[in-house]
Amino acid sequence: MFCRRGFTAHGGIRLLGAHLPGGLFMEGARLDNPDGPALLADNAVASTLVFSKGFTAQGAVCLRGAQISDQLTFDGAILNGEDVALDCSRMQAGDVHFTPATPPSGAVDLRGAQVTALHDGEGVWPRLVRLQGFSYASIQSRDGLRGYDATRRVEWIRREPGYARQPYEQLASWYRQVGHEDDARKVLLAKQRHRRSTLHPAGRVWGHLLDALVGYGYRPWLAGAWIMALTILGTVVFGAHSPKQAQPGQGPPFSALVYTLDLLIPIGGLGQRTAWYWPGGSTAQWLSYALIAAGWLLTTAVVAGVTRSLNKS
Repeated sequence: MFCRRGFTAHGGIRLLGAHLPGGLFMEGARLDNPDGPALLADNAVASTLVFSKGFTAQGAVCLRGAQISDQLTFDGAILNGEDVALDCSRMQAGDVHFTPATPPSGAVDLRGAQVTALHDGEGVWPRLVRLQGFSYASIQSRDGLRGYDATRRVEWIRREPGYARQPYEQLASWYRQVGHEDDARKVLLAKQRHRRSTLHPAGRVWGHLLDALVGYGYRPWLAGAWIMALTILGTVVFGAHSPKQAQPGQGPPFSALVYTLDLLIPIGGLGQRTAWYWPGGSTAQWLSYALIAAGWLLTTAVVAGVTRSLNKS
């Protein structure tokens, strides 16, 4: 079916359930139906759908449940739906080229859609994109390496209204598939930060602690950095003060470094904590209490964060 350059439809086109084994080609066509769908092709079965080279739709393009075996392209298209510009929910397609001339004026709905490859670019998506249940085998970008930047992809997911875990996990799964483990961790960390905003106040506080201490388990090196910083602090402060021996003449000699580590390690002991103590109310005494609390907090955060990351929750 060819509706190419110069083709104009007033009032929209209905192709509900149409079978188009040869495809539908609408390069440069104009569909004008601002009061309803410009193209209604729900449950259509086609090999190729081409809406490119200046294709313009004043009204929504609806492809709900469509099955497209080869290619769907919006390269250079103009989509001006009022609320929803493009509805591809539950669609199944091969390669989808979503590179319109300008971002659609309305939302793009991809809920439940399944595609083999998604081709897009920077500045092509509208403010609202519904991605819950959208799955893809690969992503290709016309912007080269910039198109695979995890921060940019997370911004794309955040166009989904509200919090949904599936778009984050789908993107992380794709990054792992192509060997970008660091990017996958960035996406899952962004998921936890987004989820945090939906929790009650106590949950948000604990989430901030997990984030700061171990990055929800996706940045375990943060715990090492905290331990190193606290160890340096304790060594300097304790080294400048004189503790008292719990049992005079007994126990190991005092070491500010070992004493600090003994306070930070909540399990076991190095023999320093029980052998030495500080005068009541001194700075060193209060710091020792703080280091004990920090040690337990870091241990709990590491265990909780690693467990969370292993469970992919």
